[in-house]
Amino acid sequence: MKSYSVVILESNAAIVSQLKSSLAEEKNLNVVYYGDDGDEGIKHVLELKPDLVMVGVFLKGTDGCGVVREIKKTHPEIKVIAMGIPNDSLIERIMGEGADYYLSKPFTISTAIERIYETVHNNDGKEAKQIVEKRKPLTIEEKISEIFISIGIPPHIKGYGYLREGIKMTIEKPCIINSVTKELYPSIAKKFSTAPSKVERAIRHAIEVAWNRGRIEAINAIFGARIYLGTEKPTNSEFIALVADKLILEKLV
Repeated sequence: MKSYSVVILESNAAIVSQLKSSLAEEKNLNVVYYGDDGDEGIKHVLELKPDLVMVGVFLKGTDGCGVVREIKKTHPEIKVIAMGIPNDSLIERIMGEGADYYLSKPFTISTAIERIYETVHNNDGKEAKQIVEKRKPLTIEEKISEIFISIGIPPHIKGYGYLREGIKMTIEKPCIINSVTKELYPSIAKKFSTAPSKVERAIRHAIEVAWNRGRIEAINAIFGARIYLGTEKPTNSEFIALVADKLILEKLV
């Protein structure tokens, strides 16, 4: 089966990291370049001539629209998936430049991979579906990571790992959420060889990072309701329970 080369041009480091690691697990997809500079990106695309370019709307130097324009001007055969906020004028503009698909943020990595296969297969839904169906189902860790990246919790901070572990423990043993201080934090601390108080602070910081980035709409979109408004933030236990409940319900469907 043919493999496809992919270039990722995106300013959100967390999205780039998640796309890179997820595409590395796909036998048919190979990331050949990634970066956040539009001018450098154009040079590499014209040199490498990949099968697909995933381009964010907002980049350093030349923006996503300019990148798409330059690519399609000389290499119309290269497929382009644009990534950006759900804004009608942005979508109309970048699609007008020749983008083959617009992926609205926030998106899950599994959705992105499905759109990639559909696009490189010239929107041949049947063939793309066959490839997607052969893929391994996402693990709990991957599903949690998708939620984190969508709401803006970066993977390099300590709270990321602590939060993920806390959610996994709560999925396996839901009643543990009722003993956060006496059982959950100490269990996470033991696994990471740290103190429960440091676990609590790091998790609180991770949640604050997401809220300070103003991802409230993304958060509400993921959980299917307007759960939070403005600067209102959940407690550590509320956030862990919210994500755990969502994933438990998905397993039951």
